[in-house]
Amino acid sequence: MSELLLRLHEDHLPAGCPPVYLPSGPRALYVRSGGLSIESPHDSQALDPAQARVSQQALTLLNGDQDTVLWRWDLTDSAHPAAALPSAPATRSELKLEAPISLDRRFEWLMRCDRVDFPKGGVALTHVHQGPGIRICDYGLISIETLGNSHQHPPGSAWFELGHAPVLAPTTDAEETRFIRCFLLPRQLKGRSSIRYVRPEDAAAQKTQRYKVFAERYIDLP
Repeated sequence: MSELLLRLHEDHLPAGCPPVYLPSGPRALYVRSGGLSIESPHDSQALDPAQARVSQQALTLLNGDQDTVLWRWDLTDSAHPAAALPSAPATRSELKLEAPISLDRRFEWLMRCDRVDFPKGGVALTHVHQGPGIRICDYGLISIETLGNSHQHPPGSAWFELGHAPVLAPTTDAEETRFIRCFLLPRQLKGRSSIRYVRPEDAAAQKTQRYKVFAERYIDLP
C-alpha cells in the first residue's frame, strides 16, 4: 500500500491575472465560475463553467477578462507540501480539504472527475465505491451518514469518502442538490460505474441520482 494525500483547493483567479503554472502530477480541475484556457506540452483546451479536466502533465492556466473560480484536486505523496499557487501572486487559494489515502500498488489506477445531481428529496441509498475520493457540494444540501456519524454539507463544503465504508446520502427537500467529485479507481473501471449497493433491495430500487462524467484518465502514482 502507498500512503498519499488527496487535496482539494479552491483557486480564485482575477480577471487579467498573469499565467499560472502547475507542476506535473495527477490532478483534476473543475471550473465553478468564469472560464480559462489550459495549455500543456501537447495540447490546449478551453474550460467553461461546469467543465473539468483530468491531467498528469504540467499545465499553464490562462485567465481572460473575467474572474474565475476553480476547484482543484491534487494527488501527491504525503511529504509534499500543500500546493497553493505560488507562481501567481495575484491569485488566492483556499485549502478546502486534504485526506490521506492508501492505494495498493499491485493495481493500476485512474482518476475520475464527475458530477452527481439529485432532485428535491433525493437520496443515494446505502452504497460503497471501489476507491477513495473528495466531494464538494455545488448547491443544495446533502447529509453524509457513514461509520456511525452524520454531517450536513451546504454549498462549498467538502468531505472525504473512503470508498469501502458504506454511505447513506439523503438530500434536502427544499431544492435540488449537486456535488462534484474526484476519486481514484482501479483502471478496469474506466467508463464504468464504481457504485455497489449494500442491500439487495436497494440495488433493485429506482435511483434518484444522475451522473455526468467530465473526464477520467489513467495516472501514475506519485
